[in-house]
Amino acid sequence: MSEESIILIHGIWMNGLDMSLLRMRLVAAGYEVHRFSYHSVRSTPVENALALQTFSETVKSPVIHYVCHSLGGLVVRHLFHNYPERAPGRVITLGTPHNASSAVRVLTRLAPARLLFGRSIHQGLLGIVPPWCGTHEIGVIAGTVRFGLGLLVSGIPEPNDGTVAVSETMLAGMTDHVTVPTTHTGMLFSKAAADQSIYFLRNGHFLK
Repeated sequence: MSEESIILIHGIWMNGLDMSLLRMRLVAAGYEVHRFSYHSVRSTPVENALALQTFSETVKSPVIHYVCHSLGGLVVRHLFHNYPERAPGRVITLGTPHNASSAVRVLTRLAPARLLFGRSIHQGLLGIVPPWCGTHEIGVIAGTVRFGLGLLVSGIPEPNDGTVAVSETMLAGMTDHVTVPTTHTGMLFSKAAADQSIYFLRNGHFLK
C-alpha cells in the first residue's frame, strides 16, 4: 500500500467512467486513490466540506493529497478553513473558479438556471469562499479551449475553458499556476492535466 493517498473530488453528476481515466493515471503514478462524490445541487459547499471531512477520516495514510475538479476546489477551501488539522499533502484544483464564475453569475439571473445550480452558489460559485489557509501547497490548473457552457453565455473573459476563465482560476496564496489546452470537462481526460497534477504532487511546482 502506498504511503501517499489521493482523495479525488468530483460532483455527483460525474459517473465512474468520467473519473476513471484520471484515477487510473494517478494509480499508475504510484498513489492510492479514493473517490469522493458530493451533491452540488442539494448541498452547499460548506455542507459538502463536512461530508468530505468525515470521508477523509476513513483514509488511513500519513500523507493525503487532494485533486479537485471545478466546484470541488471550493469545497476543499471550506474543508481546510473549517477543519484546519489536516495530514501533510498537496492540493490540485482543475478548472476551479476561485474568483467566482461569471458564467454562473449571468445564468442565475434566470429562475431555471438557479434551479440547475441549486445550493452550489451559496459560498461557492458566486464567491464568498474562505481565503486559502496557506498551510499546504496548492497548484491551480486552468484550461484554454473554449467549448461548453461559455458558448451560450457572453462575457466570460478570455482565455477560458468554455466554462471558467483562466483569470477566474487565480487564487491568492497559490503555490503555482499552469494552463493546459483542454476544455472544462476535458480536464478529467487530459493527459497534460494529469501529467501536470502528478508533477506538482511530487515536486511542489508545475513543469513549465
